[in-house]
Amino acid sequence: MAYIGNKPTVGNFQICDAISVVNGQAAYTMQVGSVNVIPQSANHMICSLNGTIQKPNSSYTVSGSTITFSSNLASGDVINFIQILGDVLDLGVPSDATVTNAKTNFVSTSSAAGLQIKGDGTTDGTLQLNCSQNSHGIKLKSPPHSASASYTLTFPNNDGDANQVLTTNGSGVLTWTTPAGGLTVADQWRLTANFAPNDNNPIFMTSNLERADTAGAGYIGTGMSQSSGIFTFPSTGYYLITANGIAQGDAQYMVMQTYTTTDNSSYAVASASWSWGTSTDSYHSSSNCFLFDVTNTSTHKVKFAGYREGSSSHVNFNGDTNQSLTSFNFLRLGDT
Repeated sequence: MAYIGNKPTVGNFQICDAISVVNGQAAYTMQVGSVNVIPQSANHMICSLNGTIQKPNSSYTVSGSTITFSSNLASGDVINFIQILGDVLDLGVPSDATVTNAKTNFVSTSSAAGLQIKGDGTTDGTLQLNCSQNSHGIKLKSPPHSASASYTLTFPNNDGDANQVLTTNGSGVLTWTTPAGGLTVADQWRLTANFAPNDNNPIFMTSNLERADTAGAGYIGTGMSQSSGIFTFPSTGYYLITANGIAQGDAQYMVMQTYTTTDNSSYAVASASWSWGTSTDSYHSSSNCFLFDVTNTSTHKVKFAGYREGSSSHVNFNGDTNQSLTSFNFLRLGDT
C-alpha cells in the first residue's frame, strides 16, 4: 500500500500503561501516559494475557477506552501488554524530514488546485519561501476575506527580458512588458546663418543646419540625423516636432512650414505658422508643431521651408551658430 515517510513506521503505535488485575473483574480502563485512549475497534489492538495473544471480539471486547475480557480475571492473572495500532489509514504524524519530494507532487485538476494553503479563520492563507538556512523568508499572501477575491493568474511562457515587468490583460493572463520610461530621444537643431525665402513660394532649408552646441546644450539618445535639410529619425515612435521661425525684413508676413513624408518621396505640409508685420522693417516670430507617428525610419522623414509676402531682398529667417533663433526641436514621446 502507499505510505508517507519511512515505511517501517506506518501506524500510530501506542503501548498502554500497565494494568493491575483485580480479582473477579473483567473490565479495565486503557490509558497511555495516564490519559484515556480509545482504539477504533478491538481489531486495532493487540492484547497479551498470561503470555498469550487474545482474539479480539472473542476473548475481549472494547467500548470507548474500556477493555472487557470474556470472563472475570483472577488473582495471579497478568495483562502483559495492550498495544494500540492506530485508526484505519491513520498513519500518525510523520517524523521530520521523512516526507520526500516524490510524495509532494500534487496533481491539479480542472476543478481543484493541487495544493491549498488555508487560513485559520483569522489569518489569510500564506505561503512562505525560506532562505537556505530557514532563518527568514518571503511570503505570498491571499487577499482578505472581505475582498471576496477569486481569480487565477496565468504566468507567461518564458522569463521575459531585462527590465520588463508583468502586466495583465484584465483576465489574469500575465505578459512581460517593457515599461514606458522617460524620453529616449530629445534633440534640437538650428540655422547657423540667415535664410532668404522667396515671395509666396516655399523654399526648403537645406544647408547651414547644426545640432545646438551652445554651452550646456545636450540631447538624449542617438539624436536626429540630416542630409540636405531632410531629417531622419533614429527609431520609430511618436515624435513631437516643433519649428520656431525668427525673421526680420519688410515683408507683411512670414510663413514657417513643416513638411513630412511617409514614403520617402512625396512631402506635404504637416504644420505651418504665420507672423505679421508692416511693409517697413519688421521683426517676426512664430512657431508650429506636429505630432508625427513614425512607423518606419526609412520612409518617414521631415524637412522645413519658409516663404514671405513681398519682393524685397531685405527679408531673412535669422540664423546664428551661437544661439538658437530659427530652430527645430524633436521629442520622442512614446512607442508607435
